[in-house]
Amino acid sequence: MTYQKRLHDLRVDHDLRQEDVAQILKITSQAYGMYENGKRSLPIECLITLAKYYDVTSDYILGLNDNKK
Repeated sequence: MTYQKRLHDLRVDHDLRQEDVAQILKITSQAYGMYENGKRSLPIECLITLAKYYDVTSDYILGLNDNKK
């Protein structure tokens, strides 16, 4: 699974909009949308923030494994 799909699935599972996640990351919703759509690479700082927010490992977000913890 790609990290873009994981980002989308995590957001939907937490009943968040792209705008909500963008606020968490302190970026625009357009920038976050580009991360989910694969038009822009996810910066490491955002990866760390999202892993902490969703309480999952960065490997899970990156699609390297299916274990959330």
